[in-house]
Order: sequence, then C-alpha cells, then structure tokens
Amino acid sequence: MRPVLFSMPGNDGFASQLRSILTAEIGDMQMHHFPDGESCPRFMTAVAGRDVILACALDRPDGKIMELYLAASVARELGARSVGLVIPYLPYMRQDARFMEQEGVTSAHFARLISGCCDWLVTVDPHLHRYHDLAQIYTVPSRIAHAAPELAKWIVANVALPVIIGPDVESEQWVASVAAEAGCPHTVLHKKRRGDRDVEVSIPDVAEWSGRTPVLVDDIVSTARTMVAAVKQVKAAGMAPPVCIAIHPLFAGDGYIALQVAGVERIVSCNTIAHSSNRIDMAKVVAVAIEDLLGAHSKVVT
Repeated sequence: MRPVLFSMPGNDGFASQLRSILTAEIGDMQMHHFPDGESCPRFMTAVAGRDVILACALDRPDGKIMELYLAASVARELGARSVGLVIPYLPYMRQDARFMEQEGVTSAHFARLISGCCDWLVTVDPHLHRYHDLAQIYTVPSRIAHAAPELAKWIVANVALPVIIGPDVESEQWVASVAAEAGCPHTVLHKKRRGDRDVEVSIPDVAEWSGRTPVLVDDIVSTARTMVAAVKQVKAAGMAPPVCIAIHPLFAGDGYIALQVAGVERIVSCNTIAHSSNRIDMAKVVAVAIEDLLGAHSKVVT
C-alpha cells in the first residue's frame, strides 16, 4: 500500500505542496480537544500496516509538540508499519550547550522525546553548530533537505550582481555553498551577542563589491536583531539596501516590522514556516528526502 500523509493542525500549506509530489495517499486525522485542554488524535484513515507520514512545522513548538507526539504514538499503537515525521523547522537546536549555570542542554532532551515516538525524521537545515550531525542527539534515521540550491536559484533569477553576506562566522560554510551555487562572491560579518535582543555586528571592507546587490542570508531569523544590525552596517558601508533571505522565518514579536523599518530592498523566506514572505519552496527537496528514507526503511523491514 502507498504511504499515507497526514497534516498536523495548521500545516495544510506545506502539506498540500507535498501532496502534489509524493506518491502518497492523503489521510484524514481529527484532533479532539477536551474542555481541559488535553488532546486526542483520531485517525479517520486506517494506518494499520502502512507507512505513516506526519507533516508538522514546529515553530512556536511548545503549543504543538504534544499533539505531534500523541499522533505519532497513536499511529504506532494502531499498527502503523512505520511513522515518519516531516518537521521543516526543527526547534530546540540552538541550546546545544550549557550557556549559564543551572541550565540544561535542552536540544538533547527534545531529541530524545522526538526519537522515542517515530521511526525517521526529515527536516530542513537544522541549526548545527556544536553538533556536526543530527545523529549525535537523534537516535532515529534522519535526512536533511538543504536549502542552499533553492536559495541560489531564487537569487540568480531575481537579483542582479549579488554578493552573499552571512551574519556571522558560523554561517561561512552554508553561505559559501549558496554563493558557489549562484556563481557570486560572499563574505561574513562578525557578530557579538549581548542578549536575545542586543546584537552588534561589524562588516569587513566591501569596496571591491561596489555596485553589487548585497544579499543577507541567515538560517533562523527570530527577533531579527542580528539581521537589522547587519542591514545598518551594510548601508553604512555605502552599499545598496540589501535583499534579506531567511531559511526559517520565525519573526518573533516585532522582528518582521523591525527588519522592514531598517530599510531593506526585499524580505524573502523559505516555506519551512508559513509567512507572508515565503517565496522559496522547499517541498520538492523535502519530498526527495522522504522517498529516500521510506525506501531505506522498507529494505530494513523487509
């Protein structure tokens, strides 16, 4: 039987893109909420003996994770052959160390929760900084759908004479990948963070790129303070207002408005999180990763 794809509440946009690509049946699941706030998923499409795919963007994760955990666990209880999670934005990756006394490494605890309810995981460019691979904390097979090729395609089609600029030294590797794909130069800024909303950045000499269009690229844009500081530095250096691209457009609080007010040419994002700035579709790349994992899991089960 074909795999069956279920969209978690609020995820119809990305799931609908996957529907047109995957050779999967579209499943119907109802999420009942009791008066006290507890959730109870009910699969209207039978899952016994079938490969189940649950699509869920986990921005603002704390209000969504229990529903996803229960849906995956119930699918297993009902005899699903396998349960895979498609989480375009994988949260809880930035707390990959103990930054202050008496804190915890919450990325590892979240990974244990997710690994315990599924058989495989697909995501888009997770924040891998101190971890070099998801397998360091996730115990289920995973695939990462990389956004760099799709970003490069959009830049080539929409930006004249671009220069790709990353927000910090950590971004060097994937900013370089985008630039290589787009056939243009790149550089990175130097960042000093003093708090969640207090960021200072400095820009290297950009005289050699006079006349080029700056394209600021970041993986996660949350409060947008890093991007705003970068916009100010780019403009102060005499460059044109930049195009800003976010792989994961969280835009917490007034982040999106603050970036607009900073004076940018355009704000664009991938559709890993639903937002009005979405212009770069990751569904095809994610679908390839899903098919790959389904095939690998099928061989193991067989």
